[in-house]
Amino acid sequence: MNNATAETGAIVEVVAAVIMRPDGQFLLTRRPGGKLYSGYWEFPGGKVESGETLLQSLERELWEELGIQVTHAQRWITRVFTYPHATVRLNFFRILAWNSKLEPREKQGLFWQSPQHVNVSPILPANAPILRALQLPPIYAITHAAEIGVENSLAQIQIAFQQGLRLLQIREKTMEKVLLRNFSIQVIALAKTFQAKILINGDAELAREVGADGVHLTASQLMSISERPITTEPTLCGASCHNEEELHAAEKLALDFVVLGPVQPTLTHPNLSALGWNRFARLIQNASIPVYALGGLHREDLAIAQELGAHGIALMRGMATDE
Repeated sequence: MNNATAETGAIVEVVAAVIMRPDGQFLLTRRPGGKLYSGYWEFPGGKVESGETLLQSLERELWEELGIQVTHAQRWITRVFTYPHATVRLNFFRILAWNSKLEPREKQGLFWQSPQHVNVSPILPANAPILRALQLPPIYAITHAAEIGVENSLAQIQIAFQQGLRLLQIREKTMEKVLLRNFSIQVIALAKTFQAKILINGDAELAREVGADGVHLTASQLMSISERPITTEPTLCGASCHNEEELHAAEKLALDFVVLGPVQPTLTHPNLSALGWNRFARLIQNASIPVYALGGLHREDLAIAQELGAHGIALMRGMATDE
């Protein structure tokens, strides 16, 4: 970037690759000597050249830096970050498949990392939210104990945890508070066995009281606040969104994630018009936080949601694969 760009405050378009292995590990690279921020760890990528699409730039950068040809890339999160020398828009892609063996063509360090245990430093500050986002699983389940009964729900949740579910929202709008508290305590006890995270819908006070991992805001709560109700990390804060305005509000509050929907018609929100996949994709195209698709979906819809840029899908029914 030249000085003229810095002085005008123009945003520099950048692509960044989250190269992922089937075991969930991702690649970080260490900037070589002689470069700005030498020694810092980052996701591989670089500036978008004139006339390039984002994908073309990504493919070129990964070939130049690592000697690989991308065969499966998914658009993911877009974040704007201001460094002392420039403001950059980082367009993150998840890279799921590539040809050739990775090689450090620019003499940069290469290190595979686990989302739960990143042990290299220092890391470029723009990447901190991305590291947190990588800890979020692709499936976000939602309880419906009032519909199927508490005992049935607990049995279903245990099976889902055994099958790998790691993020669950307790959403029981009609349950009496005492019963909801007891139900939440039982769910959290189950979750600890499997190291799963539990969020309470709409009640930050109850979330703190029962030792939940965070709170999930309703859309009306989201639009009525000016700061996160829970700010202490690693406590999570998500929200429900149905349109662009609510999505922008969640981004402004720097929430950990949102659910956006309904994508398809759903029994839970019969009065809301379904977005459909095309509109869903347009709404999240430049989202700065992870987005889960919600509404009338099944596990088989995970692939299409992620191809369109979603982090994953949220499910009320079908949290366990044998349902």
